[in-house]
Amino acid sequence: MSVQLAGGILALYFGLLLAISYFTSRGADTHAFFTANRESPWWLVAFGMIGTSISGLTFISVPGAVGKTYFTYYQVILGHSFGYLTIALVLMPLYYRLNLISIYGYLEKRFGFWSYKTGSAFFLLSRTIGSAARLYLAVNVLQIAIFAPIGVPFIVTVFVSIFLIWLYTHRGGVKTIIWTDTLQTLFLLIALFITIVLVGQKMDMSIPDMIQQVSASKYSHLFEWDWKNPHFFGKDFLAGVFIAIVMTGLDQDLMQKNLTCKSIGEAQKNMFWFYWVLLFINILFLSLGALLYIYSASKGIAIPTKTDELYPMLALGGEFGTLAAVTFLLGIIAASYASSDSALTALTTSFCIDFLSIEKFKENKQKKMKHFVHIGFSALFFVVIGLFHIFNTSELIAAVFNLAGYTYGPLLGLFSFGLFTKYAIRDKWVPIICLLSPVITFVLELQAQSLFGGFGFAKLILNGAICFVMLWLIRDKNLESVHVA
Repeated sequence: MSVQLAGGILALYFGLLLAISYFTSRGADTHAFFTANRESPWWLVAFGMIGTSISGLTFISVPGAVGKTYFTYYQVILGHSFGYLTIALVLMPLYYRLNLISIYGYLEKRFGFWSYKTGSAFFLLSRTIGSAARLYLAVNVLQIAIFAPIGVPFIVTVFVSIFLIWLYTHRGGVKTIIWTDTLQTLFLLIALFITIVLVGQKMDMSIPDMIQQVSASKYSHLFEWDWKNPHFFGKDFLAGVFIAIVMTGLDQDLMQKNLTCKSIGEAQKNMFWFYWVLLFINILFLSLGALLYIYSASKGIAIPTKTDELYPMLALGGEFGTLAAVTFLLGIIAASYASSDSALTALTTSFCIDFLSIEKFKENKQKKMKHFVHIGFSALFFVVIGLFHIFNTSELIAAVFNLAGYTYGPLLGLFSFGLFTKYAIRDKWVPIICLLSPVITFVLELQAQSLFGGFGFAKLILNGAICFVMLWLIRDKNLESVHVA
């Protein structure tokens, strides 16, 4: 694929996003930036959430991992079913009843000031680092495909990418994101479908032939019943339940979209349909991975040491033609930017509501505050991505995504204690507990790795449980319960 073609695709892509931003942000005030005036159609939210959930890392890593872990990742996706059911029936009714803009406002009503600030701070930390890492992967693709060949430094590519995200989100916020993420999800799915078809054509296979070939291959191994295996079904399924609860239900980014629906009924409908579509999309990603490995074996193509590079290598290397390269570029950009633009808006919302109490000010003051916070997080993204580039190692990026198991654990513990007990707690101790919990989890994970391969995804559950127990120890029976669930 030529640099001119890649550059043209990028220009057209962001041109569409800016056009959507122009029409959706007209007349938008600060309230619309945060809530889209709670007028979003549920089906639009459900479709757009697919793009937010499937990051650029998922787009390249899930197919690549099939060579080592086969289809066992789907055990985690199956576990999501109970997680999303919990979100729809327990968490979302609570958020709607309390009329929350930031979901961490629940912690203030339930426990107090320090719990509220701590919960929000852990979200800000998790999302800033995680989303910057996802955007770093996308910027790398753009640098290789477009900017490096024409002599543009990496840091300039980063600046342009973040500036474009800021440009189409700074006015409309979540009101714009609902529509841009829908477009980006569409591009992502088109890329996935076209790549599968093109791979099939290269191997002279029809859709039924591909299904049969994947099913008959070793890669279709789905359920792992050996409890010593890192991907033992019970461990992965249970982890899938809590990953869904924490990284969707306790995450301002994805919940902010759900809270833009017109009613709790529509928001719940959105959540149910979102899950069914996610089931289908993930089986397609896994099937694509199997097909890429089958194709490589049939052509004698060496598999890269880093399996994440398999899909990009074949697609951008011209193995499947120009159309595959174009769709891959669109897919990776759509997946990464849908995740990053949404995160930037959610981070701005959380900081403005949770730390600046922006709703106490008049509209003109709110706009100025929101504007500077939005710029601030854009600049923070720039700095974090620059650090990733300086310490450019795959181990660092892997560690960043592994970090979620530690930073989301305290949120799981706090919300669980609030929902399933009626105790008040000594609120001032919460920041210390939420710092200790990940540290203890990390120590236990090191020990577990030498015994049975570690906790894997399940360390999130362990982390939340440790936090829950420590909150139990600081419960205050003498205080009147402030249970609001």
